[in-house]
Amino acid sequence: MFISVFDIFKIGIGPSSSHTMGPMVAAGRFLQGLRETGMKPARISVSLHGSLAFTGKGHASDRAICLGLLGHDPATINPDCVDGEMARLASDKRIAVEGVGHIAFDPEADLVFDYGPPLPGHANGMIFRALGADGETLAEETLYSVGGGFVVSAQELANRDEPLATNVEEGVPHPFKSAAEMLAMGRDSGLTIAAMKRANEETRAPDGDLDAGLDRIWEAMNACLERGLAQEGTLPGGLKVKRRAHQIHRKLIGETGQNRPFQHTVMDWLSVYAMAVNEENAAGGTLVTAPTNGAAGVVPAVLRYYLDHCPDCSQAGIRDFLLVAAAVGGIIKANASISGAEVGCQGEVGSASAMAAAGLCAALGGSNEHVENAAEIALEHHLGMTCDPIGGLVQVPCIERNALGAVKAVTAASLALRGDGTHFVPLDSCIETMRQTGLDMTDKYKETSKGGLAVNVVAC
Repeated sequence: MFISVFDIFKIGIGPSSSHTMGPMVAAGRFLQGLRETGMKPARISVSLHGSLAFTGKGHASDRAICLGLLGHDPATINPDCVDGEMARLASDKRIAVEGVGHIAFDPEADLVFDYGPPLPGHANGMIFRALGADGETLAEETLYSVGGGFVVSAQELANRDEPLATNVEEGVPHPFKSAAEMLAMGRDSGLTIAAMKRANEETRAPDGDLDAGLDRIWEAMNACLERGLAQEGTLPGGLKVKRRAHQIHRKLIGETGQNRPFQHTVMDWLSVYAMAVNEENAAGGTLVTAPTNGAAGVVPAVLRYYLDHCPDCSQAGIRDFLLVAAAVGGIIKANASISGAEVGCQGEVGSASAMAAAGLCAALGGSNEHVENAAEIALEHHLGMTCDPIGGLVQVPCIERNALGAVKAVTAASLALRGDGTHFVPLDSCIETMRQTGLDMTDKYKETSKGGLAVNVVAC
């Protein structure tokens, strides 16, 4: 399948693209099926399985299901309305579905966290049931949240296992399905990766619409970053984690203009940008998957670094950055995974770091070979990273992990630009290694909070 820049970068709410945005989308998809069939059930029930069950409460998966059944969409919902909507549902215990009518749904009774074995298709599984007045099942649908806000049915998930070459959509001028093909097409066409990705995207959106869409992505990223820098207080969820980005940012501004600044202070700027985004994510704010919510701080942080600390930055550079980052993210998603529940955090922060490194390298004038090298360096040094959120919350170690992912991305881009583009490990080999490592990794290290820091640090 052709993976668009707007598939990789989706605007939505925190704290998790797979546990919050995906379930909200899945609930809406189930309701759409009811409308299309004309079915009028008396009640709806939902069960969450695998990682969605074990860390669903910390990731607000139950809230997301409820909001989706209430008709909300991750891209348009106002986070400030969530508490009111949840209170109303708790009181009414029913939802109103256009074209169907009122259906009973009591979150306390009809939303089940199933801690048994995960469903066979994916670690993030959901079963939606439409029930009659006497409790009989009228319809049942199994959906999976596969990372980055993507939702697929069991059949669609099975089709995803087919060779990617059979799934590349027709009409795309540069249908690369691997980094090797991307480089070969660049050599044959004489085009940069950004130019090839632009040509592919323009088969879906005209040039003006594409640029406007890219600008909206960056505006949403930067708005989230700025909100995160401005906010103080304690993050929700019970861990009592304090926001730090605001205070760090104030100190950095106060140090500006000192006669003898530390050269490594630029890493603090990178870190505070990433932490600001992920503190907003943890608070349930609006942000952009990049490629997931849990890793959403890396790309915006490196983009702000490009704007604030690199000479000759430009709007065109931002657009090229996003296009190249999406090209790399699409290759990773198609050939491995961006889901922490599937391959651990190497698939989230590792992929984000690779995307950001590639985007920065392109924006700074690197060749296609430099870009591929930058992505490989960044991803290689996240291999094996587990996903072990304490308390099932996207806070510790997730917020700081984004900061380090951004630092690695800039380092990777810089190292690549210092060379001639040749290197030992191809990006495709690194992606395949990540896939295999994810398969070998025990489930307790894949977003279930049953291993790692999640069990070795007391959540209180």
